[in-house]
Amino acid sequence: MTTTAPPPRDLRDFYENPAVPVASGPSRSLRQARMLAAALGPAGTVGARTVLDIGCGDGSAAATAAPLLRGHRLVGVDWSQDALTRARTRMPYAVRGELTDGGLPFASESADAVLFSEVIEHLVDPDAALEEIHRVLRPGGHLMLSTPNLAAWYNRALLLAGVQPVFSEVSLRGIHGRPGSEVVGHLRLYTARALREFVAASGFTVVRLEGAPFHGVPRALRMLDRLACARPPLSSILLLHARRA
Repeated sequence: MTTTAPPPRDLRDFYENPAVPVASGPSRSLRQARMLAAALGPAGTVGARTVLDIGCGDGSAAATAAPLLRGHRLVGVDWSQDALTRARTRMPYAVRGELTDGGLPFASESADAVLFSEVIEHLVDPDAALEEIHRVLRPGGHLMLSTPNLAAWYNRALLLAGVQPVFSEVSLRGIHGRPGSEVVGHLRLYTARALREFVAASGFTVVRLEGAPFHGVPRALRMLDRLACARPPLSSILLLHARRA
């Protein structure tokens, strides 16, 4: 099946298109928020912490996390003006920033935690992105990263059948050779092992890795997808908690 969209001039043009999805499933957002809340602790005990939601999209992940992070300061960051306009309807603070050298509008070592949800797979230069996140995090600060799993249980079966894996894309203009109907701009995909190694090489200590289900799995397979979360290397979504070393 092939779908078409107006040809984007470049990646910026692609992400400024309101038709491009900028939100992930609520199950992933809730699991990630719970991991962060447990890591930070109650604001009344430890004091208010600054949490940056980098690549906040439409703010839906921050809205899911907010009830679990009461007392902490949650700030959304995105490069898309369209996404920021939508995010500001869901969260009090949302600013423009980029994941390049000094591209985030925050002082070095000024943040206690970073939510980095479904962003890294869209980046041309993920090395520079983690360097910039490392810069703004305080020593010991938390990184909560989520990304689709290249080695998800169904992708292993699809590859054996010669089918392009779910989450992977060969074009910004249409779907070719894989299930699904949305073009979302994925440039890179990670297995659990690759993600651990990459984050560790970027100056972080990996604390834990969990799995989350994918909202786009057909209804008949959702039970299997939830069961796969018990084995993160097989899960649809990888949830990684790391700390700045």
